[in-house]
Amino acid sequence: MPHNDTYQRLITLFDTARTPYRLIDHEPDGATDSVSALRGHPASQAAKCIILRVRTAKKTTRHVPAVVPGDRRVDLGAVRALFNALYVGFSTAATAERLAHAVPGTVLPFAFDPDLELVADPAVIAQLQLYFNAARLDRSAAVSGADHARLARPRIEPIAGPESGAARETTPS
Repeated sequence: MPHNDTYQRLITLFDTARTPYRLIDHEPDGATDSVSALRGHPASQAAKCIILRVRTAKKTTRHVPAVVPGDRRVDLGAVRALFNALYVGFSTAATAERLAHAVPGTVLPFAFDPDLELVADPAVIAQLQLYFNAARLDRSAAVSGADHARLARPRIEPIAGPESGAARETTPS
């Protein structure tokens, strides 16, 4: 699925579900802290989505999109405990792009692939207004945290670590 299709799928989801949303055009940027500044909101209101590699057995690996507030880091230990995993780490950029159908820095806090189990921290859902790049570096979307939860249907678990000084986990290593 080309990346433009991912953007269109998001807009279609919002429109079909009659969900109030706002689109924000800005300079191309995929880093949470700087794009939050471009959009004019605190990083804590951004949804940062990281595709994780979760190894649950010696030969069993799955990928999990994890969504945390933009000023926080994913707590890999919490994710490891959540899935009773042997190992949790960041997916490669190529794998994240293939699974999310979006380039790193634009991964949506939605899982359009049925094989992916989306996990979101409760602080994401609690946001009155939640901002994220809309599968594009130059356009973002804003929806309420409640609408995000209703549409994305994530597994809601405490997976955010402490606040980070520079929220730069948009590009998995």
